[in-house]
Amino acid sequence: MGVAVVGMDSLSERAALMRESMQKSQTITDKVVSILGSFDHRLSALETAMRPTQIRTHSIRKAHENIDKTLKASEVLLAHFDLSSQAERKILRGPHEDLEGYLKAIDQLRANIQFFSSKKGFKSNDEVLNNANSLLAKAIAKLEDEFKQLLSSYSKPVEPDRLFDGLPNSLRPSSESPGHQRDSSDRNPSDNHSEHRRSNLEDAVYTPPTLIPPRILPLLHDLAKQMVQAGHQHKVLEVYRDTRSSVLEESLEKLGVEKLNKDDVQKMQWEVLEAKIGNWIHFMRIAVKLLFAGERIVCEQIFEGFDSLTDQCYSVVTSSSVSVLLSFGDAIARSKRSPEKLFVLLDMYEIMRELQSEIEMKFKGKACSETREAAFGLTKRLAQTAQETFGDFEEAVEKDATKTAVSDGTVHPLTSYVINYVKFLFDYQSTLKQLFQEFDNKDGTQLASVTMRIMQALQNNLDGKSKQYKDPALTHLFLMNNIHYMVRSVRRSEAKDLLGDDWVQRHRRIVQQHANLYKRNAWAKILQCLSIPGLASSGSGSSMGVDGGNSSGVSRALVKDRAKIFNTQFEELHQKQSQWTVPDTELRESLRLAVAEVLLPAYRSFVKRHGPLVENGRNPQRYIKYSADDLERMLGEFFEGKNLSESRR
Repeated sequence: MGVAVVGMDSLSERAALMRESMQKSQTITDKVVSILGSFDHRLSALETAMRPTQIRTHSIRKAHENIDKTLKASEVLLAHFDLSSQAERKILRGPHEDLEGYLKAIDQLRANIQFFSSKKGFKSNDEVLNNANSLLAKAIAKLEDEFKQLLSSYSKPVEPDRLFDGLPNSLRPSSESPGHQRDSSDRNPSDNHSEHRRSNLEDAVYTPPTLIPPRILPLLHDLAKQMVQAGHQHKVLEVYRDTRSSVLEESLEKLGVEKLNKDDVQKMQWEVLEAKIGNWIHFMRIAVKLLFAGERIVCEQIFEGFDSLTDQCYSVVTSSSVSVLLSFGDAIARSKRSPEKLFVLLDMYEIMRELQSEIEMKFKGKACSETREAAFGLTKRLAQTAQETFGDFEEAVEKDATKTAVSDGTVHPLTSYVINYVKFLFDYQSTLKQLFQEFDNKDGTQLASVTMRIMQALQNNLDGKSKQYKDPALTHLFLMNNIHYMVRSVRRSEAKDLLGDDWVQRHRRIVQQHANLYKRNAWAKILQCLSIPGLASSGSGSSMGVDGGNSSGVSRALVKDRAKIFNTQFEELHQKQSQWTVPDTELRESLRLAVAEVLLPAYRSFVKRHGPLVENGRNPQRYIKYSADDLERMLGEFFEGKNLSESRR
C-alpha cells in the first residue's frame, strides 16, 4: 500500500512540471508572434517607401537597353550604307576592270535593297530604295553590254579542219577532197555501206569542238544569272540568239552547206545531185554529233540552273541551221522519184535513223519540240519516198521498153543494171527491214518477197525482148545468157540466202532448157544434112556401079549435094555465131562442147561412110572441105562476139 502511494506522488510531480513547461513555451510563442508581426509591419512600410526608387531604376535600365538597341541598329544601318557606297563605286567603274568584283557588288546591292525593304520605319527608306534600284538598273544595263561583248569576242565560226578532228578516223575526209566525206559518193557496197561499217560507226567516238574557252563560260554564266535574276531573261535570249546563231550558220557555210530548195534540186544533173547528197549525209553527222553537240554544252554551262532557258536558247540558236539542213533533205524526199535515187534515199534514211537518239537527247524540252518533229518528219518522208521508189523500180523493170540493141545475144544492160541494183539492196538489209516494218509491220520475209518480184519482173521483160530476134536460136541464146547471169550473180551474193537454193536450182534448169533449145534450133537442120535416109546401119564396104552408086544405094550426087549444103550451112553458122556472145567462159565452153558432142560424131560418120564416093571423083575438096579437127577448131571461135570483118577472116 505504501509503495502505491509513493508512485502516485511521483507521477503528480512530473505532471506539474510538464504543465509549467508548456505554459512557458506558450508565453515564448506569443512573444515571437508579436515580434514577427512587428517585422511584417515594418517591412511593408519599407517596401512602400522603396517602390518609387525601384520604378526609377527599372526605367533607367530600360532606357539603357533601348539606347544599346538603337546604337546597334544604327551601326547596322551605317554598315549597309557603307556597303552600298562601296558597291556603288565598283558599279560606277564598270565591269571591265574587275568583272568578278562587279558581280559581287551587284549581289551586295541586291542584299541592301532587300535589307532596306524590310525597314519600313526608317525615315529615308524610300529615297534609299529608289537610289539603290536605280543603281541596280544601271548595273544590269552594263552587264548586258558586257555579256554581249564577252560572248561576241569568243564566238567565232568553227573551221572545217577543227570539226574533222572530232570525227572518227574512218569518216575524216581525204586530203584531195576537203570538206567531203572520203567515200560518200562511192557506190561500192563492200566499203561504203556495209553492215560491218555501219556497226563500227555506231560505236565510233565523236569529240565535239570547244566553241567557247572553258575559262570564259563561268563568267558568262554569272552574267546571265544576274540578268535573269533582274528579270531580263528575254534580253539574255535575244543577245545569245543574235550572237551564236550567225556563228553556227557561218560554221556550216565554211563546211560547204548550201541553202538549196526543191526547185534547185530539180534543176541539177544527177551526178551533181548525188555528190551533194553524199556531202549532206556527212554534214548532217558533223552538225548533229559535233557542232550542235558543242553548242548544247555551251548552253548548258552558261544557263546552268535555268533548264527552260537552256532549251529556249539552244532552240533559237540552232533553228536556222537545222532548217537549212533539213530543207535539203526534204527537197530530195519530195523531188521526182527515179530508180537511181533509191540508194541515196536509203543513205539519207539511214543517217536520220542513226541521228535519231542524238536529236532526241540534244533537242530535248518543249522549246525544241518543233525541231524534233521536223527531223522525225523528214525521216518518215524519206522512208515513204524510198518505199514508193522501190515499187516504181519493180514496175519499171517489168515495163522497160528500151530498144538497146543486143544483136549478139549477150547479157542485156537491163539485166546487169537490175542485178547490180538488187546486189546493192542487200547491203541495206537492216535498213530495208526497218523501213518495211515502219509501214507494213512485216518481218524480214518482205525483202525476200520484193526481191523475187523484181527478179520475176526482169525475167518477164527479158522474155519480151527475146521476141525481137528473128532467129529462134539467138532468142534462146539470149535468154540462156541473161538467166545464167542472174543465177551466177545470186549465187555469189547475199541474195542466195534470201532467195534460197530452190530459186537457184529452178533457174539453173531454165538455163539448161534454153541451152538445149538453142542447140535444137541452131543445129537440127545441119545435122539433117549428115543423115541420109535408107543408109544401112552396117559399114560393109561399097562397090561402085556405073551410075556412081554404091551397094547401099546412096548416089554420089546425093552425097555431094549433102556435103555442099553442110559446108554452106556450117560456114553461115560460123560467120553468124562467131559474132554472137556468151560472156561467161564456163558457159561458153560447155555450150561449144555440147555442140561438138553432137556435130563431130555425126560428121565423122558421114565422112567415113560417104567420103569415098566423093574422094574418087573430081575436085573432092569442094565437097569434103573440112576435117573433124577443122570443125572443132572453128567451133572454138563460136560465141566470141567478133565483128563481121573478123568473122570473115
